[in-house]
Amino acid sequence: MNSVWIVDDDQSIRWVLERALTREGFDVRVFSTARECLRAFEDGAPRVLVSDIRMPGENGIELLQKVKERRPALPVIIMTAFSDLESAVSAFQGGAFEYLPKPFDLPKAIDLIRRAVQESVPEEVVDEVAAGELEILGKAPAMQEVFRAIGRLSNSHVTVLITGESGTGKELVARALHDHSPRKGQAFVALNTAAIPRDLLESELFGHERGAFTGAQQTRRGRFEQAEGGTLFLDEIGDMPPDLQTRLLRVLADGNFYRVGGHQPLRANVRVIAATHQNLEDRVRKGLFREDLFHRLNVIRLRLPALRERSDDVPLLARHFLQRSARELGVEPKRLTEEAHAALGRFSWPGNVRQLENICHWLSVMAPSQTVGVKDLPPEVRAEAGDGRPGAGLESPGMVADHGDPTRGHEAMPVVYPQPFQPPPGHVPPSHGGQPLAANGFPGQTALAGHGSAHGVSMAAADAASAARWAALLEREVSALLAAQVDRSPQPDAEVHSDLMDRLTREFESAVIRTALRHTRGRRIDAAQRLGIGRNTITRKIQELHLEDDGR
Repeated sequence: MNSVWIVDDDQSIRWVLERALTREGFDVRVFSTARECLRAFEDGAPRVLVSDIRMPGENGIELLQKVKERRPALPVIIMTAFSDLESAVSAFQGGAFEYLPKPFDLPKAIDLIRRAVQESVPEEVVDEVAAGELEILGKAPAMQEVFRAIGRLSNSHVTVLITGESGTGKELVARALHDHSPRKGQAFVALNTAAIPRDLLESELFGHERGAFTGAQQTRRGRFEQAEGGTLFLDEIGDMPPDLQTRLLRVLADGNFYRVGGHQPLRANVRVIAATHQNLEDRVRKGLFREDLFHRLNVIRLRLPALRERSDDVPLLARHFLQRSARELGVEPKRLTEEAHAALGRFSWPGNVRQLENICHWLSVMAPSQTVGVKDLPPEVRAEAGDGRPGAGLESPGMVADHGDPTRGHEAMPVVYPQPFQPPPGHVPPSHGGQPLAANGFPGQTALAGHGSAHGVSMAAADAASAARWAALLEREVSALLAAQVDRSPQPDAEVHSDLMDRLTREFESAVIRTALRHTRGRRIDAAQRLGIGRNTITRKIQELHLEDDGR
């Protein structure tokens, strides 16, 4: 039954809500104190509880805590005429469904209560993966083929090459191959060859002897030795340097290797599973990857489908990730409406399953209610779903929102990022001709232009015009900084020692890489591809420019 309980010491509030909810077909009970309400719980419970926050005796927060102890899943709406931050935080920390400031618009309050009633119906829980079991989910035919391949290889020691786009779960499949193989009782060792600096990768793989190079103060076992008897997973094998490709080929061919600086051969009893998102045949044709190594690795090839090729699995995966995020956060799992499921199914998912997992975790934190609709999805998802209106939903990571009024639209506010550098005292910035300033202080668009732009402006023309304005502004900025150096010089003809070029270069690179990382939600590989640089290059730049936090 659609029962709603109202707790408020204000008789007029109780009367108005009781009349309005009764007209809407709800079964309503009203209480003037928290103690009366708690006594009524001995005989049953409502579908939704609406309580004032400040009342004689026990207040609404105390009532919320006691109700949650008895009925953790019961939606509780907290009302208050004192719309302060402390009250809002206390309400949400106590597990409130929503926070309703007074005075409120009655129709909107009724809609909020109706939504809470709908969401109080428990959703069928997805069959959880058993503890310790790998989370490889999928009912699509393409994933069933992957499962069959893992089963066929369960008794084999053969080398496997896993291909697929970034974020498709290549390491999960590698672990499944290991756990269902005769080597499952031995070590599984993973190494991302693109994440290790080139001059350290050889030592990481094969180990080194004491004194082999500067800083080698003791003998170190490499990944091949650590994986002895088990499985070595080499991720992003396509990025391995040519000289190390030769050494890896030698190990695969005869099973022997040398530590760096060593003279005694070591025997490797290791199963190698390699993975890449790149087209190795194409890299072989370009001379970037050894053809003989390719054939050594390409004994059995498993191709993992992109998420857009298995869109039927999106609802299953989304429910799983939402439940897992809820467990990690200690909250009730969010539920997606049918329209939200359909919108997620139409999205192209350039980041694949990893991107879906990140979005589900974001929704668990940022979605304002238990039921997630299309308006609550990130802008890039809504754009492909045909609902790309600005402010139509919650802001994606990198944006903040004002949720003070739960009944109004969610207006996005861009995060303010630090300026690249501070101009000298007394410096007057040049006029920008009315152009909006981007976060880095240069004129241009206030947000990255993504797919689904509502403006019919040619992007090429806009980019050219923006580049011209940016170059002109940069020239003026540099001129002003150079002039300021002269002004600060104690003598007009004194020699000037400046780090201006280095400083501007670092700020330029920081702004470009930081923006690319925000645009790709922290995915460094995608950012490097969009900028036209190598993955090793962007990793090195992030470290040099101290941008680690921007890549999360």
